[in-house]
Amino acid sequence: MATAGQWIEGARLRTLPNAVAPVVVGTGAAAAIDGLVWWRAGVALLVALALIIGVNYANDYADGVRGTDRIRVGPVRLVGSGLAAPESVKRAAYIALGVAAVAGLVLIIGSRQWLLLVIGALCLPAAWFYTGGKRPYGYRALGELAVFVFFGPVAVLGTLYVQTGQINGLAIGCSVAVGAFSAAVLVANNLRDIPTDTESGKRTLAVLLGDRDTRLLYLALVTVPFVLTILLGLRVTAALAGLVALPLLIPPVQRIRRGYSGRRLIRVLRDTAVAMLAWSVVTALALAFG
Repeated sequence: MATAGQWIEGARLRTLPNAVAPVVVGTGAAAAIDGLVWWRAGVALLVALALIIGVNYANDYADGVRGTDRIRVGPVRLVGSGLAAPESVKRAAYIALGVAAVAGLVLIIGSRQWLLLVIGALCLPAAWFYTGGKRPYGYRALGELAVFVFFGPVAVLGTLYVQTGQINGLAIGCSVAVGAFSAAVLVANNLRDIPTDTESGKRTLAVLLGDRDTRLLYLALVTVPFVLTILLGLRVTAALAGLVALPLLIPPVQRIRRGYSGRRLIRVLRDTAVAMLAWSVVTALALAFG
């Protein structure tokens, strides 16, 4: 039986920056046009956190019952390691996704932005079918695209829209930057897992591209936010402050370029997520006060 600590580890708290970053940026964009509504920002954050925790438990359950987690390099998996019964992990996923759904409804009703019902209707099945169902899209090299879309444009622009009822060019640029960061985190994760995913038949984008091209993809993705930072700086000079996050990427980029593999890539995930969060906080403050 899994301990409380193992359940917490199974929630994969290191992925939470992927949920926090887009809400922070979207809220900064709302503040920039005097549209900040604190309670809506807080509920949007709850939705994002519950969704990503739900995705993580659903991923643990689905990979575990398929047997693709028998050999793991990364964090502990509850089902794959036999620490928790599959049904218990599945129930945890349902609870987290249920919290996201309820919080999302509260947000939509409170803001009267009914268009977001469509977004919510897409987010929940996207969370489950990443690795769940008979044809999970995460097994068909679409994981990075989904992460880019849902933790980039959808989350950033959704956070802005639910507070202000509008979308603007600055926020779109920021949403692409955050999406690129989030996708880079997943690329690093899947780069680490190429050997075990290949053995288990999990066809991620990294498996299809191979080691060398996956590393190039990571480097391209982490470059995008800083190119966009310079472009954003042409509109809001203070946004150039986002460049302070660039040094945080030096260690993970070095590890990628030097061919590190296996457990030595775990720090790449962590450092990339930290850089994403730092960029998001600084950029949000720049938009709000710039």
